[in-house]
Amino acid sequence: MDLVYTTAGGIVGAAVTTYLSRDHERRHLRADVQQRLQRVAAVRAGVHDIAPRGAGNRRRARRAGDGRLVAADHFGLSVLLEDGTDAERALREALDGLVVSALSAGVPRRVLDFAGGGEEQALQCEVVRLIDARLGGLLDEADLDALTAAGDDYREATTQLLLQTLWHPWRSRPRLRARLRALRAQATALHGRRQAALAVLATPEHTLALGQALAPSPGQA
Repeated sequence: MDLVYTTAGGIVGAAVTTYLSRDHERRHLRADVQQRLQRVAAVRAGVHDIAPRGAGNRRRARRAGDGRLVAADHFGLSVLLEDGTDAERALREALDGLVVSALSAGVPRRVLDFAGGGEEQALQCEVVRLIDARLGGLLDEADLDALTAAGDDYREATTQLLLQTLWHPWRSRPRLRARLRALRAQATALHGRRQAALAVLATPEHTLALGQALAPSPGQA
C-alpha cells in the first residue's frame, strides 16, 4: 500500500511539475510577444519625416509588393524615423520578430497577418499626413483627421485581437471568424479613405510640387 501511495504521489508530482513548467514557458512566450509589440509601437511613434528615395531604392520598391507603402512608392519617398533610419525597413523587421515570437506562443497566423496589416495601414495613413503637410495642407482637415483616426482605430482593433488570442485563446476562438470578417470590412473602408486622399495629392502638379518641396537647397546639394 505504501508503494501505491508513493507511486501515485510521484505521478501527481510529476504532472504538477510539468504543468508548472509549461505554464512558466507560456508566460515567458507571452511576455516576449508583449515586448515585440512595444518595439513595433516604438517604430510607429518614431516616424518623423519623408525624403526623396534614391534611384536604387525606387527599383527595389517596384519589386517589393508586400513591404512597401503605396503612398511612398507613388511619390518615390523614404519614410524616416527621428534618427534617419528607414521606417519601412524598421517596421518590417519589428513585425518579423513579432510574427516569430507570436507563432511560438500559439497565436494563429491569420491573426498576425491582420495585426501586421494594421500597423502598415496606420503607417500609410501617417505617410499621407506627412505628404499633405509638405504640400501646405491640401486635404480638408476634417477628412485628414478622420483618415488618421480610422487608421489608428483599425490598428488598435487588430492589436487587441492579437492580445486576446494570446492571453485568452479559448475564450476568443468562438468569435474569431466573425471578428476577422469585421476587420476585413474595416480595412476596406480605410483603404477607400486613403485612396480618396491620394487622389487629391497625387495629381501631376502636386507630385511636382512635392518634389520641389523636398529637394535640397543649393547649399545642401
